[in-house]
Amino acid sequence: MNFCVKCGNECEESLDGLCISCWLAGRKLVDLPHHVDLHVCTNCREYDFGGRWVRKDPLVAIQDAAVDALMVVKGAEVEAVATAVEEQDPRSFLVTVHADCTVMGYPTEGDASTVVRIKNTVCRRCSRQLGSYYEAILQVRTVSGKLDDATREDALAMVEGSVARQAVNNRQLFITKMELVPGGVDVYLSSIALGKSLAKELADAFCAETKESPKLVGQTTDGQDMYRLTYLVRLPDYRVGDIVSFQGKHYRLSRLNGSGGKLTGLADFRDRPVRRADMPSVKLYERSGDLAEATVVSRSGTEIQVLDPSNYSTVDLKVPADAEIGDAVRVVRIDDVLYYVPDSSAKR
Repeated sequence: MNFCVKCGNECEESLDGLCISCWLAGRKLVDLPHHVDLHVCTNCREYDFGGRWVRKDPLVAIQDAAVDALMVVKGAEVEAVATAVEEQDPRSFLVTVHADCTVMGYPTEGDASTVVRIKNTVCRRCSRQLGSYYEAILQVRTVSGKLDDATREDALAMVEGSVARQAVNNRQLFITKMELVPGGVDVYLSSIALGKSLAKELADAFCAETKESPKLVGQTTDGQDMYRLTYLVRLPDYRVGDIVSFQGKHYRLSRLNGSGGKLTGLADFRDRPVRRADMPSVKLYERSGDLAEATVVSRSGTEIQVLDPSNYSTVDLKVPADAEIGDAVRVVRIDDVLYYVPDSSAKR
């Protein structure tokens, strides 16, 4: 059994020789500084919490800034907090924090107030982005030197999506700018590692050729060389769905990935894998968007009769046994012979 050195009463537990009542008497359990400065980036509108920039609702950010600054007397533990916010002016807010605490297992409470002041600044990421900072350039080109709008939009959408996903865990990753140039587009990036990963993603998605070139741009304060990297991604002229030629035969390009592609024969509808090393030998014959349509007259098993779109004569075409044939089909003319172009959903 303990005795309180102040009131002399017996107590089961004591803190600094005092019973809980004497220890709490006149003691301020929680406190706050006179003011708390909450920094907000004027560009991205994110808030600085201990060097970590976070996107929050303004009211939530104000409350969190006050709670984070809360000081608790030794011996007390905060179990829960509640806040009340009063706007003094558009950039100053009086915040009162009510804290439910425990001392030696006994519940108690305390209140403290502070003024949260909103201060404008620019975060490091935005400062770099607004200052056109970059460490790498991703150059998107094609083998033929002509990058069509659809391919460019697909490639840039892939780049923007990848950067957005990576930036969730590293906010220093961003696109500084994009520039249309003759034959393609240049994407300026904040990180060499980001440029390298994007070049690999595009190369795998389009089965493209890549090349990297370093450029010395200066030295650090400790004498280390500083480089910028240019990553060239040269996309093939063909895309999935196009008609291509390979080793003297014609195919529909059914798939592209990092390991190569898959071709579907127009004569026998058999699938043929092509290694990535052999893909440069695949040549574009006709784009999917340029394929003609032929009206279907009849079907019998693995053959259909269509009207030739050039002269409307009746032509017999071979089709896969499981092909779903509608009122019209896509066709391609090769050496004056008309071929049925299998749909991507056909099962073989």
